[in-house]
Amino acid sequence: MKPLISLIAVLGGITTLLAGEPTAQTAADIALVRALLGENLSERTFAFAAVAEACSGKRVLPLTEDPVHRRVMAAIEAALKLAVAELSQPQSPVRELRRINEASKFFEDVIQKHLNTVPGLKCDTPPTRTGEHQRSGYPDLRIVDAESKQVFYLDPKLVEDGSEASTFRTFYFEPKNETLKITDDAVHLLVGITHDGKDRRWTFTGWRLIDLSTLRVRLKAEFQASNADLYEKSVLSLPRIDR
Repeated sequence: MKPLISLIAVLGGITTLLAGEPTAQTAADIALVRALLGENLSERTFAFAAVAEACSGKRVLPLTEDPVHRRVMAAIEAALKLAVAELSQPQSPVRELRRINEASKFFEDVIQKHLNTVPGLKCDTPPTRTGEHQRSGYPDLRIVDAESKQVFYLDPKLVEDGSEASTFRTFYFEPKNETLKITDDAVHLLVGITHDGKDRRWTFTGWRLIDLSTLRVRLKAEFQASNADLYEKSVLSLPRIDR
């Protein structure tokens, strides 16, 4: 019985420690969590334009009938037409993928390639605030009109035909100071590229361009931990019991 008694004593000590007087940091954390819960954040929606500007200091500009906007939109749609045809071919590298979401990077590359053939346009991966170019994170592409210096961000997404009304989350924006890729006042566009849903035989059927200046988003607040957080500094390690 001695090992069992020792274990009970250890657990009792831990319980006493956890139930003790909260530290100043713990009290501050409790106050913050209660304040956040009081805001009912999961029930609210926010204008994406306001969220992006609050995080970056840069304005989300609406798409208009401005001649520059019309010219850039025409170039984007021409590039999309070519990308859809190219990546729907039987020998398309997309058909070697296990998941359709992995196809986004191929569309990014093909769209970028075709846009860079248009005189007066330059398309590349948006730099972060530190000047580094990275693929991950929103947005995926940055288009600059050389004459007007206007900037357009473009984010390709894959969507199965008929699933446009799904409530499953497909657009994410996670603001981080160092890796934030919104560095310009710009028009923000999302292109939903539709496909027929036939696994590893996907045919791309079209696209829908969305002006994100009118989008409303939700905040999904969650508290999370990795395996390293969970197991690297374990408070209590029990012996393995072989059955």
